[in-house]
This record gives sequence, structure tokens and C-alpha cells, in this order.
Amino acid sequence: MITVLRNNLFLSLSSLTFIILISFLIWFDLYWFCLFPVALLGIYAAIYHSKVIFLSLSFLTPLSINIEEYTDSIGLFIPTEPFFFGFMLLTIFSELKKRTFSKQLLNHPIVIAAGFYLLVIFMSAITSSHPLVSFKFFLAKLWFFVPLLVLAPVYFQEKRNIYWFIVLFVAGTTITSIYTLAHHSIYNFGEKEGHWVMYPFFKDHTIYGAIVALVLPWSIGLFFLKKTNPLEKISLFTIVLILLIALFFSYTRAAWLSVIGAIAVWTLIYFRIKLSYLIVIGLVSLSFLFISWDQIQMELARNKEVHTTEEFSTRIQSAVNVSTDASNLERINRWDCAIEMFKESPFLGFGPGTYQFEYAQFQKPENLTIISTNFGDMGNAHSEYLSALSEMGVFGFLSFLILVITIFFTGITLFYKTKGDLPQKAILLSSILSLSTYFIHAFLNNFLDTDKAAVPILAICAIFIALDNNLTTQKKDGH
Repeated sequence: MITVLRNNLFLSLSSLTFIILISFLIWFDLYWFCLFPVALLGIYAAIYHSKVIFLSLSFLTPLSINIEEYTDSIGLFIPTEPFFFGFMLLTIFSELKKRTFSKQLLNHPIVIAAGFYLLVIFMSAITSSHPLVSFKFFLAKLWFFVPLLVLAPVYFQEKRNIYWFIVLFVAGTTITSIYTLAHHSIYNFGEKEGHWVMYPFFKDHTIYGAIVALVLPWSIGLFFLKKTNPLEKISLFTIVLILLIALFFSYTRAAWLSVIGAIAVWTLIYFRIKLSYLIVIGLVSLSFLFISWDQIQMELARNKEVHTTEEFSTRIQSAVNVSTDASNLERINRWDCAIEMFKESPFLGFGPGTYQFEYAQFQKPENLTIISTNFGDMGNAHSEYLSALSEMGVFGFLSFLILVITIFFTGITLFYKTKGDLPQKAILLSSILSLSTYFIHAFLNNFLDTDKAAVPILAICAIFIALDNNLTTQKKDGH
């Protein structure tokens, strides 16, 4: 009885102190300091309820907001990035204090490929033209890669955690999609307004479309995963419908094309097309592209379809219009700058995260468009692959390509190895297709420096690592 009274007294005094402290800070207009007690609470929860907080971040990622838009501080996504930074420290300290993570997980091909990629980023940062920018870029990569590729596979050993992570991310994205559609409806779903109505959750329509496209296969996978509860089936069907509508009204042609590409990937997996055949087809296609490039450019120049019309088929056609479409012309300008930057510094590049500070000097007069700037202050290379090539040279490009190939090879191989476990096969297939949408889209845009893209992509890697480890363990045990 005395213990209970003491606990109640302590709780009451703590609550009263908390209220007085917050009131004092508000009275003196020290609003930002009000977050300090919240931060302490977050640290406590991350340490003692780490799994719950980690899964919660899946839901919060699509809802996160970049404080750079509201303050003069550096870009930081709240609340996700501070938590991932904390999880990175927790993971490192746990491993240093006591070998927490098994060698089997740490020696997984995806982890090794990611480690090589991070090593190249670090080496390139040392020789960077803007070292501070590059090391910040490297640190940001670490706080996503370390917890998601080392800690997450431990949580994902339990399949229900995989399920909940996917459900929560889909739910978070659906909420942002509903918000965007409701906001967009005020402007009669106009295309110009469609470029910014997703704010503040997404910077613009391109990343919004990319994430909606990524989540779509996951939502379809969940729909086929649930076969018993009619209410859940109806809810999931509604979510799929909302995401399809959101994808259409994102007016992001690259996202539309990425979904079509994912359907092509599904066809290849379904018919079990051999890798050797794909390599031959790829080489023949590249050879044809090289031989016929001049003729293709002439055909593209004849395409006068711009993306201001309302016909879906016309919008798709405008995606290859390099004659009058300013967006496409500017993208080619950025690509050309990236290639010229690579030629200037072919081995380690100009440094991670430096493209936006360097590309202006490589712009050619004939490539400039009505949306180009002489100062080159309009963002990135519009391609994950060319971004790696220009910022980190050939080693960065190869390390990124190796990582992507390793991820897909692991996922597809695991899908074929999984026998009889239909829920697991559904998760694997939908995850592979989600990856496909992003890495197809990555030819035209790059978003891996944001939590919106990095978290689901690396979470899928963690899913593959965990399920691959489970399968290996089962084989060793003779199951």
C-alpha cells in the first residue's frame, strides 16, 4: 500500500513539474524548448520499447515534415530522422558492448554490398569539393543504413513484424494520399496545383508519385494476403483504389511508367525468364539503341505532345517528348551535366551531395531551357544512377549498381526458394515489385536522400535479409 502511494505521489509530482516547465517555456515564447521533454520521452521509449517505436516510424515516415521549410536550419525530417539517428547509436553501442547481431546477418550479401557502397561514399567525401556537405550526406546515409540493415532484420525474424511494418507504411501513405486528394479537389484536380498540393508531407508531385507507386504493390499484396475477413478485404480494396486515384492525379509520368515497368517485372518472374536470357536481351537492346540513336532522336523530335493536356495516353506520350517539353529538356540538361562532371572527375567524383553546387558550370548553352538557371540552384541530377556517377565517379556508380543487383537477386532467388508459404511469397513478390517501381523511376529522379524513399527501400532489404536467414536456419535444422 505504501509503495503504491509513493508511486502515485512520484507520478503526480512528475506530472506537475512537467506542466509547470511547459507553461514557463510557453510564457517566455521559448516554444522550441518545449520539445526537450518530448525528446527525453522519445529517448526513453526508443531504449525500452525500441521495437514498438521502430514499427511506429514506418507509419510516421510518409507523414514526416522537413523543418528546413519552416526554419533557417539544416534539412531534417521530423520526427523520423532524429529517431533513426538514435537507433544508429543504439545499434553501434550494442554491438561494441556485446556482440548483439549474428555473423550470419552481418555477412549477408546485401549488408556486404551496402557496406561497400558506404565505404565508397566515405572515400569520395574525403576528396570532395565540399567536404562538409559530403560528410553530412555520409552521416545521413549511416543513420538510415545501420538501423535498417542491421537492427531491422532482427525484428523481422518475427514475420508478424514484417506484416505490421508494411501495413503501417501503407496506412501512412494512404492518409497523405487522402489529404492530397482532398486538398487537390479544392482546385478541381488541376495539373498545376497537382505539383504542390501534397505539401507539407511531400516536397512536390514527383516524390509523392514515386512513393504512391512504390506502396501500390504492397497494398495489392496485402489484399491477396487477407482471404478471411470481409471487412479487411473491403478496406484493403478501398486503399488500393485510393492509391490508384492518387497515382493518376499525381501527374507524375515517371511514376506511371514505373508501374508499367513493375508489371513487366512481374511477367518476367511469373514466367521464370532466365537471367542469361535477360542479359542477352539487354545487350541486344543496348546495341540497337547505340546503332539507331540518331534515328530515335529524330523521332523524338517529331513528338510535339506536351503534358498540359488531360488525356492519359497523351501524357504518357509526352514523357518521351524532348522537342518542346521543358521538363524533359531540363532533365536532359541535368543528365548531360552529370556526364560532363563524370568526365571531369571520373574516379571519386566531386563528392556525395555536391551535384547541386557544381553542375552550373557544366551547362551548355544549347541545353538550357526556360526553367534552367545560370546559378545551377535547382536541385539534383534527376537520376540515382547518374547522380552516383557524377558525385562519386565510376566507383560510386559501380557500388550503387552492385547494391541494386544484389537486392534484386536476393529477393527473386528467395521468392523461388520459398515453397508452400503463400503469405511469405505474397510479401516477397509485392516487395520485389515495389522495389521495381522505385529503381525504374530512379532512371528519371533521385530521392534516396530522403526518409520517404530510403526507409521503405532499406526496409525491403531488411525483409529479404531476415527471410533469407530464416530459410538458411531451417535448412540447417533439417526442416
